[in-house]
Amino acid sequence: MPVNRHDLVKRHNPFIYQYDEFSPLSVGNGELSFTADITGLQTFPEFYEHGIPLCTQAQWGWHTTPFSREKDSPGRNDFHLTPYKVNNRTVKYPSKSNGQEDAYHWLRKNPHRLHLGRIGLELSLKNGNGFCPGDLHTIKQKLDMWNGLLYSSFSVEDHTLFIKTCCHPELDVISILIRSSLLCRKKIRIKIAFPYGSPDINAADWTNDRCHSTEIISAGQNHAGLKRTLDNDIYFVSISYSPGTSFHQYGKNSFTIIPFPGNEIFELNCLFSPSPVKNSIPCFHETETACRKHWHEYWNRGGIIELAHSDNPYAFELERRIVLSQYLTAIQCSGSLPPQETGLTCNSWYGKFHLEMHWWHAVHFTLWERVSLLEKSMKWYISMLPKARAIAASQGYTGARWPKMTSLYGTESPSPINPFIIWQQPHPIYYAEMIYRSRPTLETLKTYRNLVFETASFMASFVYYENKNNRYVLGPPVIPAQENHDPIHTLNPAFELEYWLFGLKTAIIWRRRLGLEPDPLWGKIVFGLSSLPVRDGMYLAHEQCLDTFTKYNYDHPSMLAALGMLPGYKIDKQIMAKTLKKVLDCWQMDRVWGWDFPMIAMTAARLGMPEIAVQTLLYDSPENVYLPNGHNRQVFCKDLPVYLPGNGGLLTATGMMAAGWEGYENRNAPGFPADGTWKVEWENIRRML
Repeated sequence: MPVNRHDLVKRHNPFIYQYDEFSPLSVGNGELSFTADITGLQTFPEFYEHGIPLCTQAQWGWHTTPFSREKDSPGRNDFHLTPYKVNNRTVKYPSKSNGQEDAYHWLRKNPHRLHLGRIGLELSLKNGNGFCPGDLHTIKQKLDMWNGLLYSSFSVEDHTLFIKTCCHPELDVISILIRSSLLCRKKIRIKIAFPYGSPDINAADWTNDRCHSTEIISAGQNHAGLKRTLDNDIYFVSISYSPGTSFHQYGKNSFTIIPFPGNEIFELNCLFSPSPVKNSIPCFHETETACRKHWHEYWNRGGIIELAHSDNPYAFELERRIVLSQYLTAIQCSGSLPPQETGLTCNSWYGKFHLEMHWWHAVHFTLWERVSLLEKSMKWYISMLPKARAIAASQGYTGARWPKMTSLYGTESPSPINPFIIWQQPHPIYYAEMIYRSRPTLETLKTYRNLVFETASFMASFVYYENKNNRYVLGPPVIPAQENHDPIHTLNPAFELEYWLFGLKTAIIWRRRLGLEPDPLWGKIVFGLSSLPVRDGMYLAHEQCLDTFTKYNYDHPSMLAALGMLPGYKIDKQIMAKTLKKVLDCWQMDRVWGWDFPMIAMTAARLGMPEIAVQTLLYDSPENVYLPNGHNRQVFCKDLPVYLPGNGGLLTATGMMAAGWEGYENRNAPGFPADGTWKVEWENIRRML
């Protein structure tokens, strides 16, 4: 029988019954996200500042702080790069400040994502004071994921408020409906406030009113239009509300909306836009209707996994994480830009995104038959090809080199680590191949051919031919996915070697599909690439890291990703099995990251160890906690109260564990134990490579 998708999603709807700084709930559409407190709005932001901040963020919403009032901002070409001479070649990287501390830190922090505006509730108590979380009782909040609606109800003194919040699926509109007898008594007001931009986690500076302005550019009986100016950045907010409402500006960047007292129902709709708004805003009913339709299609058309009929005591929790991760990645990771690690919830690393993490955010979309959600951000890669080519050329390479930490403009952020990381480089080839597997057409090949070939061209020019050992090597300088290694002493990191092989082999196949002559250098490198480093029958982090399992037994055990995340063309499964067991025995699992658990699970699954795969997904570690709202929280990194690579990685791993991978034909759900306690029902999930 087909999975009852409605009941599956419904049983994991988050319910919140009390204030919790780590349990705000969000609505969004992949381009805009609105994170709300227990009122369904952003009424008590100060109580969430040390948990998950309450932000409104959009893919287009960025701000740049002026570097200096007297001179232009520094560009990448103006920043003094540090030369590294290795393997008879000199390459310059933005790895040190070189006496330019101000410019170094400015480039890291700018541009940063912006909190577009706070929408909160103001309520007067009988004594005339405002209310706080302690004044709320009989709280009940539900995120209805099947319909994309947030329901909030609570009582204050003798009155109950019901608030419904939703986000339009195609427009950057937040719609709110309030129902309460307090509306008739003029006790309820809506406050809309706008901050100055900040690279901090809450993306807002509420103390700097003089540096930004909000201009009323239109006003009518039931609407207002605002123009926001922050230095050289401008955006617009269009607001509509129930008839009879009064709209007042009480500060330079703050407004109060007072509902007409003759009605117990009030609606408010806010459209955020990078350009002037010319069309009318959908009313609440129109947004809610569009929202329901969109989410019904989302849940009914894509992949699904049901574990409810399992006897295993951990099945319900794993199913909960899977369903909530599907919702969160849809609203946080499916937009027109690669997502930052906190998505559109709040800022991480100044709001910039890390391209090596994009795989963990979004590859699952291709497995779960939602490939269009990945393709939205693929347009950014294509548009950034000139910038990626320029980075490669400036370093003496051919093709396109993809930066690690960047923004919508594709400029590489300076760092002692980021410029040396390379495992983001083959990602576009992996994405293109997965898209082609979903849609194997000539149009797909033509759309992504330049992306694949330019990416591969850099990879081919980056390796170095070592005459002494008759092989091609990776590095130095290079830092592997396990970032605690010195770039000058890192040679042939295991995972990156395997990923280089995968990327070049796939690019060769793409040339064949298009009827093109093979590139002789690519084939030569594939044949002559170094073997993965091995010692004592186990794979090492890299060739010169002989103390992989003692001194460096924390952070990502990335050598495991060579078989799991990848099909492992050069992998000896006996060596990998011994490596996996050693990692499980000695690794500091409280010093890893949220995506490491699904990474290890995928390795275990491919090695025929499904018990370990499931145990790892549910491993008891502070970095593997999934909050009531479904977010994977990172405890050791305080700036990551939410960590979406964990959610996306979970979906990739469980999708692979359910549907299998290419070349495996033995049984259904090969990544789950065949011990009789697991009953895995799944639909519309594609096999992993």
